[in-house]
Amino acid sequence: MLHSVRRGHGPPLVLLAGIGMAGAAWDPVADRLACERELWAVDLPGFGRSAALAEHAPCGVEALADSVQAFLVSAGLERPYVAGNSLGGAVALELGRRDAVASVTALSPVGFAGAAGQEFARRSLLLTHRVARALCGRGARTFARPGVRRLLCGQMFAHPERLTPDQAYANLTTLVEGAGFHAVLDRLWDLRFAGPVPVPVTIAWGTRDGLLLPYQALRARRVLPEARHVWLRGCGHLPMSDDPEQVARVLLAGSAVDGGC
Repeated sequence: MLHSVRRGHGPPLVLLAGIGMAGAAWDPVADRLACERELWAVDLPGFGRSAALAEHAPCGVEALADSVQAFLVSAGLERPYVAGNSLGGAVALELGRRDAVASVTALSPVGFAGAAGQEFARRSLLLTHRVARALCGRGARTFARPGVRRLLCGQMFAHPERLTPDQAYANLTTLVEGAGFHAVLDRLWDLRFAGPVPVPVTIAWGTRDGLLLPYQALRARRVLPEARHVWLRGCGHLPMSDDPEQVARVLLAGSAVDGGC
């Protein structure tokens, strides 16, 4: 059973975070969304408080989507709206491809890079994980200075100085403690998403994404021409902290398709 946090009122919106992240990644937008949606922040297998998939079991996007789809059934969520960031965006798109959800909103989703872009992201994530391991245990004081937060978190956030030291350190520890990190990353390096997706889709990309570079949004437009494509102005790879109001507007619009709200 996947770990989840439920809050708010309205049509159900399931939130899936990226690799090395957990449902808490959505906290910056949760208050705004909870006024109009019943939120389910779900930890993917191997991250946050969800157990990893069995050793040697498939743990790519399809396997992760299997786990989330089983969770939806067990939670009594019939075709909810779903949103995801990065890896979570790829899982959300796979659920949409299966016609298992009402709509998909994907923020900088994995699956639209070429070989060079994928290798860049893979090496970047491995370096980030290595640095996080080295810093883990030093406490939030490591991130006390805004300049240090910019240095250590600048690839993921366009405005890392807006994070509190506690938030920055919590992201670091969640990354290091994620048992599924290496196994999942190994299965993402050659991922290429292919449609079609039979449900309404919104693809949103941060204009300052330093991990999955913004040119990948152009490939997403070619692969999914029927989707709604928007830019998240001034946002990085993890846009929820960079501009909560802008991200909340996109998520609410994406989960209001066909009169959902």
